[in-house]
Amino acid sequence: MTGSTLPQLLRPRALAPGDLVVIASLSGPLHAAYEPDLGQAVVVLERMGFRVRRAPLLEAGRQHWWSAARPVEIAEELNALLRDPEVRAIIAHDGGQTALGYLDLIDVEAIAADPKPILGYSDISLLHLVLYARTGLVGFHADLATPGLGGAWQSAPAARRAALEKLYSALLTGTEAIGALPATPSWECWRAGRAEGRLIGGVINRIVLAQATPYALPLEWFDGAVLFWEEMGGQASYVWSYLQVLRHCGILDRIAGMVVGVPYAIDGLGAPDASPTLSEIVLDVLGDRDIPVLGNVEFGHAGPNMPMPVGIRVGLDAQQRTLSLLEPAVRPRATTGSVG
Repeated sequence: MTGSTLPQLLRPRALAPGDLVVIASLSGPLHAAYEPDLGQAVVVLERMGFRVRRAPLLEAGRQHWWSAARPVEIAEELNALLRDPEVRAIIAHDGGQTALGYLDLIDVEAIAADPKPILGYSDISLLHLVLYARTGLVGFHADLATPGLGGAWQSAPAARRAALEKLYSALLTGTEAIGALPATPSWECWRAGRAEGRLIGGVINRIVLAQATPYALPLEWFDGAVLFWEEMGGQASYVWSYLQVLRHCGILDRIAGMVVGVPYAIDGLGAPDASPTLSEIVLDVLGDRDIPVLGNVEFGHAGPNMPMPVGIRVGLDAQQRTLSLLEPAVRPRATTGSVG
């Protein structure tokens, strides 16, 4: 896509019972120890009413360096899934470090012709951001199959699992706006205020990396947006630095609100040696930018994930600790054409 005007959203067709969902290695490999978790993920998806198939590269022991295969092989498999009319959704098995290697090999014409939900977070954030930039595709920043549906979901209380299953099913199959996402006591108001805008984000280091590629979102697309981000690993100072990059490139001056995920395995956050908390880091970089900030929301590596559909208009009220999806992420099955 070219130009700086906001894209027309490319909504996938709503799924129906019996539709085929394929679990694919879009980045990292499947280690044999996690076969049981993958099996549990299949059970969850089948309980939602879908048929499930594993893509060929999702084979324990198949590995190239830190990836499931060479980037060109992963791209070939992804493109085959995008072109296959029987495949109605693709969920990444896991994250990793490979998506940067094949961003330029993705068949965007196949996506435009038959957009499908692609689910995942972590490295898959790059796919959501780049495909939104190139086609307007709504990306489903949601749980991965193996560490998410088959891992974090299984250790969550039964009521939480049931609520998530209902939420994911409604997001993929329903053509009405979800409305308010189910808040929990962990959600925190870091700066009060209200905003409405398109939801854009992912892992913060991947947001920065995406903006360094030829497929960066035009800065104008951040005007009035609600930026969501999370991070795992590394140092608290890295998060501060990534936020500074967003400040320098002008993104923080354009957004209308911010939603921050639960931090995971970040060294130097709120330690006894007077280290800053994540909220202190965020507010330090924001300075006097008077935008609402909702923190500690369950999406990202801390899991289980609240789904965050990239490109969908949301309503944020930080003081009331609410985040609402104001429009559907999928289009009615009977609708013709590829845009929603």
